[in-house]
Amino acid sequence: MRKRLTWCMVAAYIAAVLVPGPGRWARTAGWAALTFQHGHGQVHGPGTGPTLPSLLLAYVLFTAALQVPARELPTLLRRPVPLLVGTAAAVGVPVALLFLLSRAFAWLPDSDGGSGLLTGLALIGAMPVAGGATVWGGRAGGNQTLVVGLVLSSTILSPLTIPLTLLSAAAVTRGGYSTALGHLAGTGGGLFAVAGVVAPCLGGLAVRGLLPRRMLAGDLAWPKVAALAAALLLTYTNATGGLGDMVSHPDPLLFVAAAGAAALMCGASFGLGWCLARALRSNRRDAIAITLATGMNNSSASAVLATDRLADHPHVLLPVLAYSVLQKVLAGLVDTAFTRSPRAQQSGAP
Repeated sequence: MRKRLTWCMVAAYIAAVLVPGPGRWARTAGWAALTFQHGHGQVHGPGTGPTLPSLLLAYVLFTAALQVPARELPTLLRRPVPLLVGTAAAVGVPVALLFLLSRAFAWLPDSDGGSGLLTGLALIGAMPVAGGATVWGGRAGGNQTLVVGLVLSSTILSPLTIPLTLLSAAAVTRGGYSTALGHLAGTGGGLFAVAGVVAPCLGGLAVRGLLPRRMLAGDLAWPKVAALAAALLLTYTNATGGLGDMVSHPDPLLFVAAAGAAALMCGASFGLGWCLARALRSNRRDAIAITLATGMNNSSASAVLATDRLADHPHVLLPVLAYSVLQKVLAGLVDTAFTRSPRAQQSGAP
């Protein structure tokens, strides 16, 4: 499944276009269970309780943390500069790019200055480093302990960094998008980070610490298989929100703009991470870790947040979905550049 994961993801996107009904139902299934009486009518709506996508995300994050060798993390404290710089880049680079892109998007012909695109990119940039960075880092021969440390540090900081990033995005967007981002930062961003991101990760680490060594030696095969299946189902469910609406109301220019905006931010994030590693004169293994951590954000979490809290802005999901695909493509290019380049292998430097 791992070797064919990219094709499986493509199949999930195609399924979202061809058979969007079950995914649209799954996006709101959790809300109906929490419908309650208020006065003479029923009240329910986004954000009132856990949905199937949020539960799938929690399981994927829990399983990822279950595989983290946390006992190796104290070694990062002996040489903390790469961890501190990588964490600062993962948090600060998206904010800087959002500001620059807002200036460029001001020239777009639409009335809101590309605020819909910026909102989607803000949801991506606000999220912690993707757990998938550990997989790509391992394939490219990066410092696996540093990658894991960057994932955990950005995750632990997310209850603070998510609201701050959303507030920054609210300042550079217009109209209803700015209002929605400001409201989300003040009421739901931090709570989502704690309940939907931090808690599953810490839970996975705690369970790993309690498991006997013989179970860990068995490589936890079945939980991993279930997590891959959950990730595919989550991809399909999230994609029905953006792609389904795109098919029913086609807008090629919007699709191209979303893909282009995601490509600009994704490419710039990877590029700045690599430049930062060069500026620090990092060794090859640390350079891979910092590059991937700067460029890869938890796109599943941002898609769930968009689905749960910004359901009335379905086009916000388009740059999120595009970024999700592009960051895997660029991670593969980083893998190729660092593992197949004879010069990089001989010099041990980026």
